[in-house]
Amino acid sequence: MELARVNGVELAYRIDGDRAPTRPWLVFAHALGQDHSMWEPQVAAFGRACNILRYDLRGHGASSAPRGEYSLEELADDLRALLDHVGVSRCHLIGLSLGAMVGLLAAVRAPLRIASLTVAGATSGFPSQLEPQWAARIAAVRSPRGMASIIDATISGWFTAAFFATRAADIARSVKVLRATPVDGYVGCLTAMTRADLTARIGSIGCPVLVVAGTDDRVTPLAYAEKILLQVPQARLRRIVGAAHLSNIEQADDFNAALREFLTGDT
Repeated sequence: MELARVNGVELAYRIDGDRAPTRPWLVFAHALGQDHSMWEPQVAAFGRACNILRYDLRGHGASSAPRGEYSLEELADDLRALLDHVGVSRCHLIGLSLGAMVGLLAAVRAPLRIASLTVAGATSGFPSQLEPQWAARIAAVRSPRGMASIIDATISGWFTAAFFATRAADIARSVKVLRATPVDGYVGCLTAMTRADLTARIGSIGCPVLVVAGTDDRVTPLAYAEKILLQVPQARLRRIVGAAHLSNIEQADDFNAALREFLTGDT
């Protein structure tokens, strides 16, 4: 991992590939409570043909986790500054959950930098009736139990029962990363994600957009993806059968096939 000082924080990032200018850049932004390592299945699939940039969003992994509220604008600005630091002028951006919201806003604010956008487990904004749920989650992680207090509830939404029964190593990795997420970073990013409403802004996105939805996703159900499709006319939907929220891990082959088909048409 390398470190970049941007926007007053240090972002940890990793580059796979030889950085050849003839190769397209794929940039991956992870989910809340995860880090760059959640994209290993995609690095294995695309690393030989593409330059890949993965990073830990502020508040996660080896990146800085300042105390206080974050905004989605800050997270999108972090990404843009990281692209400048690495020297990536244009990229294909792939984000999941929190990373998807960062991607949507980045495509609105820096359209010339984003050649295509893939968003999975995505929403353009959460309904206000969920606010008590977010407040309870913040109170839980601020309690003496810290991140351990939300592990069971969080992981149960990330994967299906079938995945729990057969993929213990992947579950353990995801739990380890979630447990190690700094409380300040988790709360800051949760606040940024749940207070943002991009619905009225994403209609300006001009690049090709792929919306990936796990058929068993209870965190961001299909209705959230359909709302994005209504606002972004050029967006297309790809359902991943048998996947919950972290579809890139649970059904990696299908996720990679969808991404490859999309990129082949847009590169």
